[in-house]
Amino acid sequence: MSVRPAAVIFDLDGTLLDTLADIAAAANEVLQSLAYPSHDIEQYRLLVGSGVRRLFARALPSEAVNDALLDQCGARFREAYERQWNVRTRVYDGIPELLDALQQRGLPMAILSNKPHEYTCRCTEHYLSRWPFPIVLGQRDGIPRKPDPAAAFEILEQLAVPASLCFYLGDSDVDMRTAIAAGLFPIGVLWGFRSADELTRSGARTLISHPLELLDLLPPISE
Repeated sequence: MSVRPAAVIFDLDGTLLDTLADIAAAANEVLQSLAYPSHDIEQYRLLVGSGVRRLFARALPSEAVNDALLDQCGARFREAYERQWNVRTRVYDGIPELLDALQQRGLPMAILSNKPHEYTCRCTEHYLSRWPFPIVLGQRDGIPRKPDPAAAFEILEQLAVPASLCFYLGDSDVDMRTAIAAGLFPIGVLWGFRSADELTRSGARTLISHPLELLDLLPPISE
């Protein structure tokens, strides 16, 4: 299969960056400070992806969840994550080479994440400053989070490309549902936080197990 995209949009956590260890450490710090059970890092693969509030709605005992506690957890998480957002986070193997190749092809690239906007921008600037991402959007007040397509439409408008010619790469059901809702081409990545089965069930048009496999979907650079 060869597709000629006009742009590529990436999820951030679990797609470009392996952020799981730092998120888990900050979340566990919050849970322990409130005398609730913490979780193994592998469990956080299923807890993250829908924003901080949903993270704690899933991480807390169900009988304890209420709006006031979620607000408290969110505030404490921001404090904890501020101290350790870049301790063990890393760029996934193969991502630098992929971004180099996309830049060489002149393909516009953007990032769309449910991570708070401040940290989406900070992580991009810290880990991905070598590459041009003219549009970087995280979760912002007043804008519905993924899988609502509002932010994806915002990116498409700024890039001035049709949705049908835009790849969207992500590692979760939320990402695939976002892509479908916005009319993007959904590509599930298998090096992230979720399973192939989840990605397929959620509408991925194709799955890739290494970043450079994305290049196999593109026409040869000479075309």
